Amino acid sequence: MRKVLVIALREYRAAVRTKAFLISLILMPLLMGGSIGVQVLLKKMDDTKEKHFAVIDRTPDEKLFKVLKGEAEKRDQNAEQDADLSKQLRGKCILKSIPASAGEEEAIKEQRLALSKRVEEGEFRGFLEIGANVLDYDDSPKPTSGKQADDRHSIRYQSNNPTSIEFSIWADTVLNAAIERQRFADEHVSEAKVRAMQQRVNLRIKALTKFNDKTGKIEDAPDESQIANILVPGVLIALMFLMIMIGATPAMQSVIEEKMQRIAEVLLGSVTPFQLMLGKLAGMVGVSLTVAAVYLIGAYVVAGHYEYTEYLAPHVLAWFLIYLVLAVLMFGSLFIAVGAAAMDMKESQSLLLPIMLVACLPLFVLGAVIQEPNGTLATTMSFIPTATPMLMTARLAVPPGVPWWQPLLGVLGVLAATLACVWAAGRVFRVGILMQGKGARFGDMLKWVVRG
Repeated sequence: MRKVLVIALREYRAAVRTKAFLISLILMPLLMGGSIGVQVLLKKMDDTKEKHFAVIDRTPDEKLFKVLKGEAEKRDQNAEQDADLSKQLRGKCILKSIPASAGEEEAIKEQRLALSKRVEEGEFRGFLEIGANVLDYDDSPKPTSGKQADDRHSIRYQSNNPTSIEFSIWADTVLNAAIERQRFADEHVSEAKVRAMQQRVNLRIKALTKFNDKTGKIEDAPDESQIANILVPGVLIALMFLMIMIGATPAMQSVIEEKMQRIAEVLLGSVTPFQLMLGKLAGMVGVSLTVAAVYLIGAYVVAGHYEYTEYLAPHVLAWFLIYLVLAVLMFGSLFIAVGAAAMDMKESQSLLLPIMLVACLPLFVLGAVIQEPNGTLATTMSFIPTATPMLMTARLAVPPGVPWWQPLLGVLGVLAATLACVWAAGRVFRVGILMQGKGARFGDMLKWVVRG
């Protein structure tokens, strides 16, 4: 046991004392959160040049084009006065009115074709077509959901740049507001009164009302944060997956390096192969727990500052750490076995593929598990030993949690699977660590497990 502890301490110090470890510890959260900042920065760097659009208004007297052009000029004027708004709107919109063709279908198609060619030539970014009957409305009581409106009752936008949707969204908002105002005016209805009658009633999401035994009073339920309930399990699962990769991948690489440089042969003169592998696993667990502790403490401090600590329940963090240790031992033993069987890093990648697919399986069903943590799919998947650490933690983090016996039974299942993986990996490690020349295949590794 002493030799195992010595090896574990050596592996732990070798990983933690390096500058690369400290730098990665700081940079990792910055890189994970920095993608948001990069997206914001790139959004601000979008093209801010003038953008020209053609507008065909088929309504009488082109009423809606006048409204649209007036709103565009007002928009650009406000942007010139407000620097922040100017960056947000990203360039002026120059609208050009195109006289509508005759109402026959063939004439309309010809006009659309001509404008499409002008868009392709770069004269316009796109063209907007306002149907002739958009001011009409159907007040019949029959349902209209799913009904496809024709072009006469629609606003149509065409462009060869479908991902640039800012103008179409803005135009849709402006035109629909103008159409509503015109309909109110035509029917002599007070727009302000209708708006007041349409005011939505807020839906408040609350937790359960509880009785406080200390005060003897009924406490009102606090507001429930749907975002926090989704974000917390997602972050915990991402952190667990990250810790497995951080611990297991360097351990596998060190085994391959020791094998290629014949260092393993020297080490095996003092310890047994199983002791060497167990020491590496213990060191790997120490590294993963250190990184997890740093991030969890930081997250708890931030959550305390914004009063979100109630979403990081102590029992959830305790189960997270238990499952993290078991997951690192289970997958780490398999990574180390692959490192012992492979001759170089390139060969190890093909052997790692099935293990990585199994490790990523919980991520594929995470959304369904968070949405229905006590559903049939979530419950069934969380009892598959390789998926239990991540999915059971996710279920625990989503209110109202799970019955107490489920995480306990999950631990027993994962513990049995971990012992089986460590035992099988030890048999592979014993044979593969001293093998030189040709790398092993899955069939060879299976024989080593069965025959020893």
